[in-house]
Amino acid sequence: MEERGRYLNVVDVEATCWDGRTPDGMVSEIIEIGLCVVDLAERERVERHRVLVRPERSVVSEFCTELTGLTQDEVDTGVTFGEACALLEAEHRAHTRAWASWGDYDRKQFERQCAASGVPYPFGRRHTNAKATYSEAHDLPRKLGMAGALRHAGMPLEGRHHSGVDDAWNIAALVLKIDARGCWPS
Repeated sequence: MEERGRYLNVVDVEATCWDGRTPDGMVSEIIEIGLCVVDLAERERVERHRVLVRPERSVVSEFCTELTGLTQDEVDTGVTFGEACALLEAEHRAHTRAWASWGDYDRKQFERQCAASGVPYPFGRRHTNAKATYSEAHDLPRKLGMAGALRHAGMPLEGRHHSGVDDAWNIAALVLKIDARGCWPS
């Protein structure tokens, strides 16, 4: 049995995007869910997962591929959004385990996409905006992006920026820094 509050899911999503205006008939959809499980008791990152999600109402633009490294062919091998949400619950206890993301974009994107597709929201109510928490913990006058926070913390960016799985891994490292300062919410 999992101790309440011991494990934290750190989530980062990548979504279809365009350079400029969203093309007519398309909407931004999640195409990758990166997840890193953090053991707060042991202060370590213990699991790293990547879920590719097949978009249903948009396509991966050249701009999106340049940013994320993901191609249309690659995401076409992914699961549906509904299957991805079910997997988050089945394999990562998403509905009962606390979770965090860098900012509120990821939470809001899930809320929007769940509402639009009729898929049940996979997460519980215990979400922490790690970006705001990092800024508060360090008395920063403004909120830093993830890469800026890593520089501020003197930590390397591991992997590719704007890769959901790599960003979740890096955000989890920042969460552990916040927790080591005694500033992570329980």
